[in-house]
Amino acid sequence: MAKRIILTVTNDLVYDQRMQRICSSLKKNGFFVELVGRIMVDSKPVNHEPYLQTRLKCFFTKGFLFYAEFNIRLFLYLLLNGFDVVCGCDLDTLPAALLAAKLKGRKVVYDAHEYFTQSPELIGRPVKQSIWLFLENILLPGVDDLYTVTHSIARLFNDKYHKSCKVVHNYPNKQEDLLPSSDGRYLLYQGAVNIGRGLNELLLAMLSVEEMSLYIAGDGDDMQRIQKSVIDLKLEDKVKLLGRQTPNQLKQITKDALIGINLLENRGLSYYYSLGNKTFDYIQAGVPQILIGFPEYIALNEKYNIGVIVDSLSVDKIEQAIHLLLNDKTLYNQLRQNCLDARAQLCWESEEKQLIQIYNNLVN
Repeated sequence: MAKRIILTVTNDLVYDQRMQRICSSLKKNGFFVELVGRIMVDSKPVNHEPYLQTRLKCFFTKGFLFYAEFNIRLFLYLLLNGFDVVCGCDLDTLPAALLAAKLKGRKVVYDAHEYFTQSPELIGRPVKQSIWLFLENILLPGVDDLYTVTHSIARLFNDKYHKSCKVVHNYPNKQEDLLPSSDGRYLLYQGAVNIGRGLNELLLAMLSVEEMSLYIAGDGDDMQRIQKSVIDLKLEDKVKLLGRQTPNQLKQITKDALIGINLLENRGLSYYYSLGNKTFDYIQAGVPQILIGFPEYIALNEKYNIGVIVDSLSVDKIEQAIHLLLNDKTLYNQLRQNCLDARAQLCWESEEKQLIQIYNNLVN
């Protein structure tokens, strides 16, 4: 009989490409897989996937009361449903996952999509951060295994908890049939529209970019401020806010981009040691990108040379990088070819082997 794995998140499942890849790979490799998230007022129907999808309904939608309610509902759900392994994806689902696993004598694994206690939402909020640090300190020693998205974050967990934290990168599925547009029409930022993503500096840089649009594909807690900035800077004809896009829609939008934008402000170690999904989506689409000069991005670019690094999040540096890629056709074409060469290695089909080994070791 197939071993049953339940993976838990606090989002509504529709846009979570990492979890879609992970669940599909586990299912393909013989596990019975269920992904549990939440349903919200504006949630779209879930995509048709080869694994079971369940969404819990909560009365509260944010803050402490939401996290408390969701973990209570998740804990009860896990008690009433059988599993061999439960995965807490990020720290906000781990309390329920760990408690249910221990009560039922099952295995629990932690999937750290980021360094949660050092996320921008907690930096500068000492009370909230101390609560999550307390939870991390009491929960992580109890997990049977853990993995995360970069080697830098894995080293932090190894040093702090003396566990062997594995790395499962956010590589997308191989897209060798997805050829880049021969005439890219716009700059593209894809991902969460949150504070610290360099979007304000990017908008200011767009004032000096002629005859080129910027598409922002995503949504988040900073969207209202970005909408206001677009109006205040009179960029309505140059900047298009696309909102959230499904993975298939995003593939087509990315394919037709000229330059991918990949900027972050140093707002804690979670950002500083990150290596975002968009990085590899741009590579798969053959789109050169502008990257922030943080350690993981520098190491990636030194190995594959797929974009231009800006060493600080300044308007001038961003302007210079954009104009360099727009005007130096030789450099641009070389970077694009490097992306096409690298995408055979930086793909989920190679990375999923690490994931399957983790779960095989847990159930055998």
